[in-house]
Amino acid sequence: MTTALTRIAVRSLHAGRTALLGAFTALALGVALIAATLSGLAAAVGLPPGEDRTALIAQLGTTCGVSLFTAGFVVASTASYGIARRRREFGLLRLAGATRGQLTRTVLLESGLLGLLAAATGCALGRAATPALAHALGAAGLAPAGFRTGTPGWPSATAFCTGPLIALAGTAVAARRAGRVRPLEALREADVDRGVMTAGRRLAALALLAGYAAVVAAALVGDPAELLHRKTYTLQPMLLIAATALLAPALARPLLRLLTGPAVRPPRLVRAAALGGLRRTGATAAPVLLATALAGTLVGAPATVAAARAAEARARTAAELLLTPGADGADRLTAALRALPGAVVSPSAATPLAVVETDGTAVRAEGRAVADPAALTATTRLPVAAGDPAALDDDSVLLAAEWGDPRVGDRVRVVLADGTRRELRVAAVLREGTGGNPVYVTPRNAPGARTDRIDVLGAPAGAVTALARTHGAAAETRAAWLAAHHPADDPQRIRRIAAVLALALLYTAIALAHTALTTTTDRRREFGLLRLAGATRARVLRLVAAETLLVTAVGALLGTAATLTTLATMDAALHRAGAPVPLVLPWTALAGTALLCALVAVPCAALAALRATKGRAVEAS
Repeated sequence: MTTALTRIAVRSLHAGRTALLGAFTALALGVALIAATLSGLAAAVGLPPGEDRTALIAQLGTTCGVSLFTAGFVVASTASYGIARRRREFGLLRLAGATRGQLTRTVLLESGLLGLLAAATGCALGRAATPALAHALGAAGLAPAGFRTGTPGWPSATAFCTGPLIALAGTAVAARRAGRVRPLEALREADVDRGVMTAGRRLAALALLAGYAAVVAAALVGDPAELLHRKTYTLQPMLLIAATALLAPALARPLLRLLTGPAVRPPRLVRAAALGGLRRTGATAAPVLLATALAGTLVGAPATVAAARAAEARARTAAELLLTPGADGADRLTAALRALPGAVVSPSAATPLAVVETDGTAVRAEGRAVADPAALTATTRLPVAAGDPAALDDDSVLLAAEWGDPRVGDRVRVVLADGTRRELRVAAVLREGTGGNPVYVTPRNAPGARTDRIDVLGAPAGAVTALARTHGAAAETRAAWLAAHHPADDPQRIRRIAAVLALALLYTAIALAHTALTTTTDRRREFGLLRLAGATRARVLRLVAAETLLVTAVGALLGTAATLTTLATMDAALHRAGAPVPLVLPWTALAGTALLCALVAVPCAALAALRATKGRAVEAS
């Protein structure tokens, strides 16, 4: 029987190769990208420690995670509709004596074979694309100059294993549904839209929503800053996107009624076709939902965090002029500035240090050494939660609440730049905000640190600028310094987003084109009946185009809702962290992605309808 099932699976793959082309392509591209990014990660781990290395690892990890999710999403969406359209075939197999378990195993075997073929293709593409990926990362400034990848075998082996795993995971639910097909389904001529929202589908959607809500609630109660990290706002919304996609057929009905209400007055056939084919509507709306939600979150979430950090920096910076001294002469420049009438001068120096947590782990932090705490509080509006920053001395430290929620008077262990371990008293606790708060110490606890920034308040700008030129320092106004060091629009951040988003849109464009072609081709008999009822071929094409555009709008609205939900949780996290909340709504990205989806889906559906209406109407009916 196993041999017979294998033969059936192979023949089904061969017979349905056109319908599986979209899933195969997306899966092969996903495996290729996973292989390339894993090779990049293997090379990035060997780079010297630093911000460039950390950013590159985060970029490659995000790309790999998005690739896994998108490939799995496309496979699951394709499998769901594919199993439904093969209901009559499975009914015939049941009439021929096949059991439920045999049908389930057959579908899983088909998926495994498809995954193996896609994995082999993807690994070959991945090995060829790895050098190009390294070159592209370097050219975009996302990797250090001269970044090269090696040729270890484990990235390709790991990526190869993901192909069948993604395929099997994506079709597991659909395979179980195939096993439930009854023999009488073989006698049905009708559509695939009965029982679209099964109990299992509802439970899976509710479980994903509950998981998303639990993760968000735990972060808001425990550590709101967790929702502001790149890995969180990139990967966490995938739970919400998957849940919304599962609920798409149910959510599509009220949205369709809203979009086709009396105020809009669409053709009755368009409304009836969209409402009558909810499975088809859900299958087409799912890739649009994925594209718009990913575009909205990948653009809106980091933009919101960047805008909040820029607003936070503006609120905290009270200095009118900020100077960057040369290699030497910082002390003389500071003395000259302090001689100006009314000047408040606060020199500071960056120093690497680490805070030892309660479990003994030393976590590296950005430290700043300040010699005059009173001048610091005058030139910087510190977000003080408790204590007095002016009380900072050689035996104390200022640090944010993110370091284990300390209290004034607590003793914390720190590792200084030269490796010395000291136990310092907490003089003041700062609100967490968007994170990244420096740990303030005195120069005694910053061995080897040199002044790299001088904040000046209350002095004539001309005199300060003249002194800066005399001592070889660069002087910037508050606005210029904020624009340079805390930009709301960071070009490198935009390049990182564009790199991930372009890949995600490529996946979804393939899935959307394939779905539009497949679902429209399956309506050949429906189109034949319409033509027999008097509809012209041109009218059928207009009907298909209008319906596809309507369904694309439904998917875009669902994706927008998922985006706004994600951004709303970030808004709540920023409020909880006590940070400014300039929420950035990415309307341009959402509208542009929806337009792109329409430009892909409508022509593909129209082309499929053109082919489906070829010949005489009586032959199709």
